[in-house]
Amino acid sequence: MTRRPSPRLRIGIDVGGTNTDAVALDAGDRLVARAKRPTTDDVTGGMRAALEAVLAALGERARDVRAVMLGTTHATNAVVERRNLAKVGVVRVSGPVADAVPPLAAWPSDLAGKVVAGVARVGGGHLIDGHPVAPLDVEAVKRFLGEVAGRAEAIAVTAVFGPVHPEHELRVAELVRAELGPGVRTSMGHQVGALGLLARENSTVLNAALGPAIGVVTTALSRVVADHGLDAAAYFAQNDGTLMEAAHADRFPVLTIGSGPSNSLRGAALLTGRGDAIVADVGGTTTDLGVLVDGFARESAAGCVIGGVQTNLSMPDVLSIAYGGGTVVHDTRTGPDSVDRAITTRALVFGGDTPTLSDAAALAGRIALGDRDRIAGHLENRFGARLKTSLEDFDTELAHAVSLVSHGRRDQPVIAVGGAAGLIPDAVGGHPVERPRHADVANAVGAAIALVGGEHETVVPAGPGRREALQEARATAAERAIARGADPDDVSVVRISEVPLSYGGRRLIRATVKAVGRLVDPDEAR
Repeated sequence: MTRRPSPRLRIGIDVGGTNTDAVALDAGDRLVARAKRPTTDDVTGGMRAALEAVLAALGERARDVRAVMLGTTHATNAVVERRNLAKVGVVRVSGPVADAVPPLAAWPSDLAGKVVAGVARVGGGHLIDGHPVAPLDVEAVKRFLGEVAGRAEAIAVTAVFGPVHPEHELRVAELVRAELGPGVRTSMGHQVGALGLLARENSTVLNAALGPAIGVVTTALSRVVADHGLDAAAYFAQNDGTLMEAAHADRFPVLTIGSGPSNSLRGAALLTGRGDAIVADVGGTTTDLGVLVDGFARESAAGCVIGGVQTNLSMPDVLSIAYGGGTVVHDTRTGPDSVDRAITTRALVFGGDTPTLSDAAALAGRIALGDRDRIAGHLENRFGARLKTSLEDFDTELAHAVSLVSHGRRDQPVIAVGGAAGLIPDAVGGHPVERPRHADVANAVGAAIALVGGEHETVVPAGPGRREALQEARATAAERAIARGADPDDVSVVRISEVPLSYGGRRLIRATVKAVGRLVDPDEAR
């Protein structure tokens, strides 16, 4: 792959539970400015403060910023907290072949109550070989749309084998526009997930429900960029560590879930120059562990569960343990509760009255934080003994987690990143620990260097015609990457996976192709 210079200056922003970080990188991926500000309840306040601090540090160079990339947990939080979600009309196009399990059967009842405006199962869909299960029942679709008119803010439609044969999903989208108007958006399964019907349906409904939540962030990011007169495009980090334009994120908000761990891993790779390592990202509440393979996050073999809902989204393989810088040290246990963003007022080293893991690390000399003398008065009370031993709890759990994600390998270092990375000892379970410069803003660095990706899933014959079908799939994945902002001269296919299908009248293979490329320089694109 021929590498071309990335835009002159890029700003990466990561909105975490405790802090919002921002960094500026130049065309050589060198960090030239950075800032860390507390995350605010509305997300946008912390984001604005961090961005403004970086722009102030850049001074006159701020006019060279050409792209702003954001990684955020806003969509995840909306699902987990059941807030700011749209009411969705759910349409399954399946005919009689997929009636055993009704739509959203495994959803938590409180989430379904917040999201679902109505559910319909209508005739239609296709078999794997393209033969229709039944004609699309247009009248049934129209009746359902009439029933949810005025209540549904979005429609989610999922058809049997829609990713391979999307005709019926596209037709339902046309009916939605005609019956309900352009103000009601349609989320289509073939654009969101893979072949599995139930998990794809879940992802499609979540995507439809997340419109209002992500709209707040896309609007805020665009406004902040405009308010500062930046001639820069706005991008969002995706689950797989690649980028998409803000307008694309507005259409597919579910793809932003999981961007935080991906950014952490990519940032660690750049800061250390390593492509093969274990990364431990220590935040205020949890420590997230993932594995770098050839500079990218190792992907999970199973789709992630979001707010109690099983999806089929491509996500990094991450193991989380409930220990972070703000974890509270109790009389008989450590955590799992955390003071989170209130650490600067509640931790002992800052004059508070709540012992935390950060206090324990400061006492042990692992980190320089606040005023250690403020801990002295607590060493004789009931917290004293626990402060001295709580780090042992953390070290034990961390070593166990590292052994699980390493799959028995001992030749990989552990890269410690995150705002509370100082909690990690110098060696973990026989693995040496590396502490790169700027480790505390690794997530923002990962957002700033993210590539633009495109993915395509299809079904190809196992025999004659397979090579030609794969070539077409490769071209489609590359076209999608370019459409999302990748430099056409820099796109390459980085992954092809083939899984034989056990159903269908002939030997078939499910093929998934992923292509990535550097972000096109906006100056050259004009």
